[in-house]
Amino acid sequence: MKPNLDSLKIEIQEYLENEGFAVFHGYSRVTDSLIAVYWNCDEYPDYQMFVKTAKAAGARLMVFHHREFSPDQVEDAIERLEAVDMTREECRNLERRLKEMRVYEGFTCIIELSFELEGRVYVFDLRTEWYEELSDLLDDLDILGGEIDDEDEGPMSGYFSKN
Repeated sequence: MKPNLDSLKIEIQEYLENEGFAVFHGYSRVTDSLIAVYWNCDEYPDYQMFVKTAKAAGARLMVFHHREFSPDQVEDAIERLEAVDMTREECRNLERRLKEMRVYEGFTCIIELSFELEGRVYVFDLRTEWYEELSDLLDDLDILGGEIDDEDEGPMSGYFSKN
């Protein structure tokens, strides 16, 4: 997959408008309270198939969410390393891998399309490989005990799914 989804983001916006969808630029629906049904982006990464399916099902509104990568996510993860029980060598290796992610600052790392139908949210969630790697590293930190308390943060807390 491309290291940056910027051009695809623009292409999707135009495609949705050409297909007659009302586009709502919203937050991620991954944490929505409704039952979520996820599109299989591994085998069917073509957003056009998802949009055509939504249209055939009668959806007229598409929620469009995208996120640019911020190095703050890396800095938070590096801070979490202090609370993790691992050897000094393992800690250095993980910190090095995290710091390498800084080169993606400003790149679009997630594109999410979603629509609601009969009490369910249907989600197309496309992520770059490097962002998936970062998410895996953060999951590893959680398992090793490096979680940070995010209770006081607003709606943008929880950049990463804990699924």
